[in-house]
Amino acid sequence: MTLIPPRTTEPAEPADLAPTAGPDTSGDRAGRREWTALGVLMLPLLLVSMDVSVLYFAIPAISADLRPGATAQLWILDMYGFVLAGLLITMGALGDRVGRRRLLLAGAALFGVASLAAAYAHSPATLIAARALLGVAGACLMPSTLALIRTLFRDAAQRAKAVTLWTAVMASGISLGPVVSGALVEHFWWGSVFLVNLPAMALLLVLGPLLLPSSRGTAHGRFDLVGALLSLAALLPLIHGVKELAKDVRQPLPAAGIVLGVLLALVFVRRQARLEHPMVDLKLVRRRAYGGSVLANLLAMVAVVGFAVFLTQYLQSVLGQSPFEAALWSLVPSLGVMVAAPTGAALARSVDPALVMGGGFLVAAAGFGGLAVIGRDTPLWVLLVASAVYAAGLVTAMTLANELALGAAPPERAGSAAAVLESGQELGGALGMAILGSIGAAIYTNAMPSSAPAAARETLGGAVASPGPVLEAARSAFTSALNGAAVGAALVAVAAAAVALTLLRGRRAT
Repeated sequence: MTLIPPRTTEPAEPADLAPTAGPDTSGDRAGRREWTALGVLMLPLLLVSMDVSVLYFAIPAISADLRPGATAQLWILDMYGFVLAGLLITMGALGDRVGRRRLLLAGAALFGVASLAAAYAHSPATLIAARALLGVAGACLMPSTLALIRTLFRDAAQRAKAVTLWTAVMASGISLGPVVSGALVEHFWWGSVFLVNLPAMALLLVLGPLLLPSSRGTAHGRFDLVGALLSLAALLPLIHGVKELAKDVRQPLPAAGIVLGVLLALVFVRRQARLEHPMVDLKLVRRRAYGGSVLANLLAMVAVVGFAVFLTQYLQSVLGQSPFEAALWSLVPSLGVMVAAPTGAALARSVDPALVMGGGFLVAAAGFGGLAVIGRDTPLWVLLVASAVYAAGLVTAMTLANELALGAAPPERAGSAAAVLESGQELGGALGMAILGSIGAAIYTNAMPSSAPAAARETLGGAVASPGPVLEAARSAFTSALNGAAVGAALVAVAAAAVALTLLRGRRAT
């Protein structure tokens, strides 16, 4: 298959971004020490991703103990994700300046302290504050883990395997969170869901200085504190507004938050364009190998996060499974991921990665297509197979996008490059909940009979206490909503395939 070279009208790209016939293997190959270090890096990554969803089963026990109000309960759930998303860019740039290992170890120490504070919190306010500290620590850990992979693995083929593992662990952590919390809360008190973080963070603090290299960028001068505040002030209202708008599109405050976030983001971008050592390298973002990968990853997260809510609700409220049982069944699709991700990475060594990425997105679209036609009488195994197909396709594509973006970034900008990539993922997840959530909500409301109670017409949860006929109608309506959300996710996956094939054709990470 012939690779399409870059158009002659484009500015010439540096050698590490230009299309090549195959992976660059000229760098030093990693040995046992580097692979052991990668295993150490996977510990904080797993726990940081798990903390996004670890409270799903613990929140009833927390509510019974601390008695938070409705607003406080929402902040207990959401504070971690908001702070994490808002600080990723700042911490990525800071790691490039002060050293990624140093920032990683500081984040591990803070994560342990915050986990202790959360486990023994005696009030909702204390728990919310501890969750905010966990978000700060998570923002120190996540871009540092990906940036250190760029330093540990200079050989492109080995780096591809490392990034494959990084992506699989991140995706698995979000799925494992509810299962771990359900198992712990069943046998211990709710604080145990935070205490599980301590052994891993202690191990990282001991082994990190021995195994991880000390790497940093080449930026000089003062750290851009104004830019850091601008990025936080832009991302927090933007992501919060998108998530809140998904619950009710008629709310004016979330819409205002989105507008404010976009305006502040524009101010942030203008500021970065004028700085000699910006937090975000806009020249790198404009290059196809990096910017196209960030966009493809964002679209993948729109599909996977936006649809995940429908799948878990369907298992519990339509099929009648317990929350813990539904969490266990939701792990089944990850089996397909474990096979597909390394297979896709291996295939990309001999085939244009953009073609493999595009194929992965189209496979995901096929999986969503299967979910678009299921009914209430569809066997559970059909639902699980279709879910495994879309999960395998998306994670395969995301793995290659992560590897391509990381390989396109110069080593001295690895931290900020990883942070922008992960910020795009967080924004994609919020957009997915808003877009696909709005599609599903509209279909559900229109499918419910007008004679049903108002609460039952708004959500499936509001129909649980309704008489039998209303509940049956609500379950059928929610199945239709799931079908509609699957159609939306399939279209997003097709759009992501178009992005990969258009912007990334002929690009390889070296």
